[in-house]
Amino acid sequence: MNWKYILILLLLTCCVVFLLRLYRLQKKYDSLKKANQNLEKRIEIAQIKDIESKLNPHLFKNILNSIQSHIYQSYYTIDKLSNVLDYVLYETNSRYVTPKQEIAFIQSFIDINRVKLNPLFELRVKLKVDEADVYYNKKVIAPLMSVDLIENAFKHADFQRSDAYISITISLSKGVFSIITSNKVSLKIPLKKSKSGFGGNSLIKRLETLHHGKFKLEKSLNEDNFIAHLSIKLYDQ
Repeated sequence: MNWKYILILLLLTCCVVFLLRLYRLQKKYDSLKKANQNLEKRIEIAQIKDIESKLNPHLFKNILNSIQSHIYQSYYTIDKLSNVLDYVLYETNSRYVTPKQEIAFIQSFIDINRVKLNPLFELRVKLKVDEADVYYNKKVIAPLMSVDLIENAFKHADFQRSDAYISITISLSKGVFSIITSNKVSLKIPLKKSKSGFGGNSLIKRLETLHHGKFKLEKSLNEDNFIAHLSIKLYDQ
């Protein structure tokens, strides 16, 4: 009978040793997993800061080009530029801003670009914003998400056509922020990509990082009308 007890004791000892080793391995795994998550978070933050460091000078350059094209309207434009600079320099240091702040920035940014248009040009700007929306004053949207769509609408519009137009619709309803831009384009001249392709790539990168799984970006060409639509769910799914 003694050998049976010895065998049982050996088996129990092996089980205890195995469980201890398994416990230690699990702790090491958890520690490595946590370290990896921290590293990924640091890389993500570094990537966002790198994108933003490139985005801001890119934005300033386009704004200054707009002002230069119609210097006689500079007094009006400088006031709008001041609003944009305040937003870019101070508010964009935060990862998220309120829809109210982003919409105010959009309005000033559109006004800056408006100065280079012929007074008779058809620029349609519609605001469908529910200020009673629970997310209107909450910091839930990444800043400058609308810049790429608005810039492209002004950059690629066919201003030579008699039926040329630019349409921009901004809405906030039931926790969803949306911006739709559309404009006439020339079918003879294909849409040109920027030299670096930075704008579109940075938008996708920031959306994937800051609004992962909660955004939808669609771009389409319907005959000679180019349409871009970005919607972002501001609530957790």
